[in-house]
Amino acid sequence: MATMSTISKIVVVSSLYILLVCLVLHTTAQDSSREGLEFTIAIGSGSKDSDLSKECNGEHHTLPFKLNCPLPRTHLATLPALPSKREVLVFADRRLAVVYPIIQKFKSIITSDPLGITKTWLGSDICSYKGFYCDNPPDNKSAIAVASIDFNGFQLTAPTLDGFLDQLSDIALFHANSNNFAGTLSPNIAKLHYLYELDISNNQFSGPFPTAVLGMGGLTFLDIRFNFFTGSVPAQIFTQNLDALFINNNNFMMQLPNNIGNTHVLYLTLANNKFNGPLPRNIFKAFSYLAEVLLLNDQLTGCIPYEIGLLKKAVVIDAGNNQLSGPLPFSLACLENLEQLNFAGNLLSGMVPEVLCEQGKLVNLSLSDNYFIHLGPVCRILIERGVLDVRNNCIPDLSFQKSVVDCANFFAHPRFCPRMWSYTYIPCNHFPYISSIPEMAPSP
Repeated sequence: MATMSTISKIVVVSSLYILLVCLVLHTTAQDSSREGLEFTIAIGSGSKDSDLSKECNGEHHTLPFKLNCPLPRTHLATLPALPSKREVLVFADRRLAVVYPIIQKFKSIITSDPLGITKTWLGSDICSYKGFYCDNPPDNKSAIAVASIDFNGFQLTAPTLDGFLDQLSDIALFHANSNNFAGTLSPNIAKLHYLYELDISNNQFSGPFPTAVLGMGGLTFLDIRFNFFTGSVPAQIFTQNLDALFINNNNFMMQLPNNIGNTHVLYLTLANNKFNGPLPRNIFKAFSYLAEVLLLNDQLTGCIPYEIGLLKKAVVIDAGNNQLSGPLPFSLACLENLEQLNFAGNLLSGMVPEVLCEQGKLVNLSLSDNYFIHLGPVCRILIERGVLDVRNNCIPDLSFQKSVVDCANFFAHPRFCPRMWSYTYIPCNHFPYISSIPEMAPSP
């Protein structure tokens, strides 16, 4: 009876083991994504269950089959804590909260940032972003807004400024020269009522002149030089109330408009485009307050009017590499502050005026690659001093001149200027020279 009782106990225990194993196998099949079953068994000392624990621990093997033992249990305390809620950005002003997604969207389209500028564009403290500057907007002195942006020299690359610049409603200054921004300017920038300085020079912008700037009454500074703008420049821009207008080094092609003489612009550069046709007579009256007059590398034609002598404040005049023809006006003698004068690479002819060479402040007078035929003694002294360059002209007794054949071909097709009498007129009082036809000389 004792033997039968022992056998019965063994059968019961074995059956229990088999049921437990089946339960383990069934549960494992229910969750194939887990490598083992997290199955907790209370193990008491001296209990039958402790034998199962020993079997899994490899201490002894009494079962005729292999147990599918659970992997070691991972305690929740060892897992990294997950954030309980999403981070909330707190902005110093509602206007900063409005521009935050605009800035982040622009950041997402920047394809190159070699200086790591945009790494600072994080968090709610927009006023600490590199290139962004905050101030109190004109309509609310207690508010804080992005008032100016200075990206000069950041070397950022982006396909467009649309959706960024035109959405900064409180912006007053936007400077972004020497980057790689491209595309065209959105007409929506006309809605930026506080914007008074716009500098996008030395980028990759293209298309027509950004006409959105026309009529922006607050705009006083516009610099779009060194881009790829094409077409014509609206005549209206020259009479707009601008202090500075820099449009040089683009691909504008047009004749200079007659209203350019009515401009209020204090600083104007037109060089390195494709401006063509004659110089309007009143252009020099408009430039009378300019220290630098830059008209080089265009396609200007015709003669130089005597009104060039009205540039009383000019220190630099550069109209090199055009197609200007005729003689040099004697009125150049009135330019008392002139230090550099460049008419190289044109079609000028006749004599070099001695009154021009008598100007005491000249340090660079470049008249090379023209068709001058005569040079007086004062001008020859400037050659010796290294001030005057008349190489590649048609002056017979000087070296490094054009060939006789080239000069003969040029003079075989005479070029005449209107109002020839005005070329000896000097519209200033301190010179003893007068017009050869004084009764016809217009008043300055």
